[in-house]
Amino acid sequence: MEPPRSPPMLFDNRRRAAMRNRAVRRTEAEPFLWQHMADDLADRLAYVTRPFESALIIGPLVNKASHILGMRDIAVTLAPTCSAEADLWAAQMVVEDQLPFATGQFDLVITAGTLDSVNDLPGALVQMRRLLKPDGLMLATLFGSGSLQKLKAALVLAEGDRASPHIHPQIDLRAASDLLTRTGFALPVADRDGIDVRYRDWRRLVADLRDHGIGNALASTRHYPGKAIFERLDSAWDALADDQQRVTERFEFLHLSGWAPSEAQPKPAKRGSATVSLADILSKPRD
Repeated sequence: MEPPRSPPMLFDNRRRAAMRNRAVRRTEAEPFLWQHMADDLADRLAYVTRPFESALIIGPLVNKASHILGMRDIAVTLAPTCSAEADLWAAQMVVEDQLPFATGQFDLVITAGTLDSVNDLPGALVQMRRLLKPDGLMLATLFGSGSLQKLKAALVLAEGDRASPHIHPQIDLRAASDLLTRTGFALPVADRDGIDVRYRDWRRLVADLRDHGIGNALASTRHYPGKAIFERLDSAWDALADDQQRVTERFEFLHLSGWAPSEAQPKPAKRGSATVSLADILSKPRD
């Protein structure tokens, strides 16, 4: 039997952590994408009535733990993904597919803004399920396919025949939903939403991405496109602009939730156990 293959190293973890470190030191402003994710997670968690005793929060939203958890009395473990946040919060820096916590240590695991750039996404989900107690809840938010389409188009136009990847491809909703099932979560749910932001200049968009620590973390070799790229990118951006000289950029978010399996959870009915025929229901005349 062949040993299991390691996942391909699509992302450079050191490069990704360096971008996050620069973002933490770069601005005192509140990155709006992280705030959007935190607000959404807080709303979703508010609808969960069961109590939680111990929570793990992974990624750049560690500073929003109290906002996400609300008034719940929970022991919280913070797990930042860069050293600057680890130092700031006196916490242990982690890589999502190599989580250093004990099996069944938490009954709530939350991660946001990072899983789209993890080398082993199925492995990361398996890790999070492993950390959960039976009937524990996992909530995740990540950037999904359809994000930054205008910036990608402008870069392709500007680079022409020498186009190279500057923004990694993101996962779509169907694939994310399938992953939840494949990695053993019970009662999986996946949905999506997004926000549109209007930009006059692509430089402001790039500055926003840097403020979030989002950028090209691909492990592939880069080439220097030369100074002329900026002028061509200005022209490409202008070609995408509307009559108000602005380009509307889209940020798509995937929201995933799943529970660690437990005997106490509701089970689907056995196939063939129905007592009412769907055909009979559909054949009844409507009023």
